[in-house]
Parts: sequence; structure tokens; C-alpha cells
Amino acid sequence: MKVNIKKLDGRATIPTYGSEFSAGADLYALTDGDIVIKPRQTVLIHTGISIEIPEGYGGFVYARSGLSTKRGLAPANKVGVIDADYRGEIMVPLYNQSSEEQTVSCGDRIAQLVIAPFLKCEFCEVDDLGATERGQSGFGSTGK
Repeated sequence: MKVNIKKLDGRATIPTYGSEFSAGADLYALTDGDIVIKPRQTVLIHTGISIEIPEGYGGFVYARSGLSTKRGLAPANKVGVIDADYRGEIMVPLYNQSSEEQTVSCGDRIAQLVIAPFLKCEFCEVDDLGATERGQSGFGSTGK
């Protein structure tokens, strides 16, 4: 599938896949210098790109596993959702969950983008829902 990307700044980097079977394409920071993110602080990081996601698909922005486990940096909203009709700049709110300042530089890989189909549902209000064996049992009810 081809997806149209627009550079909003000539210095921006088009997303790239790290390997042949990668589900997520790396998103790159576009900064005018180093950005220091203090512990438990969120900073909105620019990518300098916008994207034309096909109808019936969404763009989902996830953490990069190495960045989050080694440096404590991950999207503050856990998973960002980019709708197919959004044409603005992709930005990533990076949260520093570590106890040390972390630096983001221009060109750093800051998150990963997954383009995936979704189902659009019609929500129908009813008086009762179908019965299941689990029923209303919630958190931790299905075992370890």
C-alpha cells in the first residue's frame, strides 16, 4: 500500500521500517537543537511531516521499545491515534518516566507509526446484553 507523506520542513525525515517484517515505521524528531526532557515531564516533539491515511485505516503512534525501556521515553498518551481526515503535522508528546533528564536531538527516532484498518461500528442502545460464562467479572478474573 502506498501512503502519501508531505514534508512540512525540508529537514524532516520520512518514516522508515527497521527491518523487512517491522509492523511500525520509525518517526523522527525535527528540532532546532537538543530538547531536554526533565523527569516526569512531557514535551511535544515535532516530526515535520503530515500524512494522508487511506479511508478505513488509522495511524497509530506507539512507543519504540528500546527508547522506552532504556531511556524511559514514551508517548504520554500511550497510543496516539491519527484519523484518516487529519492533515496536520504529526507530533509526539514524549513523556520522561525515568528519574534522569533525557535529551532528544533532531533526527532521533522517537516513536513508531502503524497504519491499520479499523471497524466503524453503529452503537445500538439495548436493555440487556447477551449472556456469557464470564459475565461481569472484571480485572484479574480470568486467571494469572
